[in-house]
Amino acid sequence: MSVDKAKESAAIAAVNEHINHNVHVIGVGSGSTIIPAVKRIAEMVEKDKLDLICVPTSLQARELILSHGLKLGSLVEYQELDVAIDGADEVDEQFNCIKGGGGCQTQEKLVAICAKKFIVVADEKKWSTNLGDKWKKGVPIEVLPIAYKITKKEIEKQLGGEVIVREGTGKVGPVLTDQGNFILDWKFDSSKVFNWSDVNQQLKLIPGVVETGLFINMISKAYFGNNDGNVQVKVNSAIVSA
Repeated sequence: MSVDKAKESAAIAAVNEHINHNVHVIGVGSGSTIIPAVKRIAEMVEKDKLDLICVPTSLQARELILSHGLKLGSLVEYQELDVAIDGADEVDEQFNCIKGGGGCQTQEKLVAICAKKFIVVADEKKWSTNLGDKWKKGVPIEVLPIAYKITKKEIEKQLGGEVIVREGTGKVGPVLTDQGNFILDWKFDSSKVFNWSDVNQQLKLIPGVVETGLFINMISKAYFGNNDGNVQVKVNSAIVSA
């Protein structure tokens, strides 16, 4: 089974469990894993006559919602969501998560924090013992364009590692987020043991930082598709049992 099929299995399993007549406003994430999730949501809306409003995490997610004929909402209208479903770059055993490989981490975090349940879907390769075991591109950090050199220097000074300004592939120059900001990728030393909650707070206190791609203790459940077509469900007991 391909990675795409593994992602599809995870996405469908998550949607089947969490989308129903009791759910009215949902967050829709970004990235390749979300495409089959939205397709399945659209099928359920049509078949079961669900009255759903979908709040996107990015321009890509917005277009995905509209192209499947789903109702579009926004965080300006809805600050309380029943559930949010999104992908991940890596999730560790403590349910720390790195997101932002696609550059949407700020809106993704806003949607996630508004949701009663934040659900992650991915292929099995995204589950690791510690952050950095598998994801080698670093922690995405959205920064103000005017501050990116200062912020880069300060992150390296305080936390070590290497900070790379993310460059576009289709044109010369830095990648711009949906908010018009730059992205720095902090490549940390994965052999070191980090308290990721402390690291997240430390990064956010650096002037110029808008938001980080560290999602700390936000995931309720994570669905990982395997090569054999099965889906492993990881439950964050610290949140689900609360």
